[in-house]
Amino acid sequence: MSTGPSLSSSHKPATAPPPPADSTFTRDELDLLCYEARIRRPEREKLPELQRAEQLRHVIFGGQFSLALLEGLAQTADKIRVLSKNRSGRDFLIQLLHHKRAMLYFTQPSTRTFLSFMAACQILGITCNEVRDPTTSSETKGETRFDSLRMFSSYFDLIIIRSKLAKLAESCAYLMNDLESTGNRSVPIINAGSGADEHPTQALLDIYTLQRTFQFADRQTSTASPRFAELQHSYPQLTKGLTNKVYGFCGDIGRGRTVRSLASLLGNYEGVTLIFIAPHDPTLTLREDLRTRLVERGVQIVEVESFDDVVQGTPVIELLDALYMTRIQKEHNAPGDDEKFAAIDLSRYKLTPQLVARMKTYAPILHPFPRDQHFGEIPPEIDDDPRAMYFRQARNGMWIRSALLASIFGVDHQIDQFFNDEYRERHHDDDRIIT
Repeated sequence: MSTGPSLSSSHKPATAPPPPADSTFTRDELDLLCYEARIRRPEREKLPELQRAEQLRHVIFGGQFSLALLEGLAQTADKIRVLSKNRSGRDFLIQLLHHKRAMLYFTQPSTRTFLSFMAACQILGITCNEVRDPTTSSETKGETRFDSLRMFSSYFDLIIIRSKLAKLAESCAYLMNDLESTGNRSVPIINAGSGADEHPTQALLDIYTLQRTFQFADRQTSTASPRFAELQHSYPQLTKGLTNKVYGFCGDIGRGRTVRSLASLLGNYEGVTLIFIAPHDPTLTLREDLRTRLVERGVQIVEVESFDDVVQGTPVIELLDALYMTRIQKEHNAPGDDEKFAAIDLSRYKLTPQLVARMKTYAPILHPFPRDQHFGEIPPEIDDDPRAMYFRQARNGMWIRSALLASIFGVDHQIDQFFNDEYRERHHDDDRIIT
């Protein structure tokens, strides 16, 4: 599964600029500044450094996932979930990477992402350890994050990072590359959420959920559901797949790193329209860098302030093929934001049963979670609607992250072979592939 040109053996790490003399900078800040020039480069210039021999090496941002790679990972994830249903399949999977160890460095609170990665590792037999509270580590003695992470690379074969510190995962990827170039031990880095920048594996599971949803397949078989033919009577333009669809994002668009990552990936599909539904506020609306990136790709983007705003002659809520809800991320509030947001009518960014009743009958509703019980962007009474995909979306994360780990460690081809040679051969009359 190719993600671009392989890294040239002649590549040399970029020379870091001298750190500023200002003694008020911490060592962590100085270390990040040393990578600033490399971080500021266009994504396309970074891609070769983040892979080896046409395989993913580090996973830092959504732009690393080509359409071919997304399709290949989805196929591997489908096979893993099928193999996990029987003893022989589970035994095969758990021995694939039993000799590998992973460090989950999650210093930002997390439930779903942490447990999802833990489960993904366990499916493939990877042993996991964790640091979730930096006060229990030597960082309390003055050790920098970079020293800590380099130390982890001495003991583990993979480091998965979730941090409120922007660009930490990307900087650590370059640190590992620099270590590799000087003959030192180096391991892959996976970004499991970095500041308000990106959350690439969340986007991966979001895309996987949409891929499966827009197959319109019967849950028990790999064949098209009879419902798809019925839907085409009501929606003649409806097709399978992610192309030629209208995707809505509602809520905290400006600070939603999951929005940034998913919108970037969807921008690679032909004929998509992305509608961003957010208050007209510079903190919450679409950030200029993402807007520019999407426009440069030729993506049609629309920015509105309400589900009832009219686009192409139709209220937005009735136009959407999929809706991605987000909460208002109050943990990122700057001084003065609470007072500013109190003056905004945020009730327009809550989904209601009445709004859902106006949506297309097949349009999935996604949410990266956690949802805010106090704000109520998705009330519990919507959970039983067949279009509510957010709990299934979370479970999909375990399967697609397993596929990602298999790809990084180069065992995805073994999964393909085992599935084709063993499972297909023994169950050639059983079409139940999609679950």
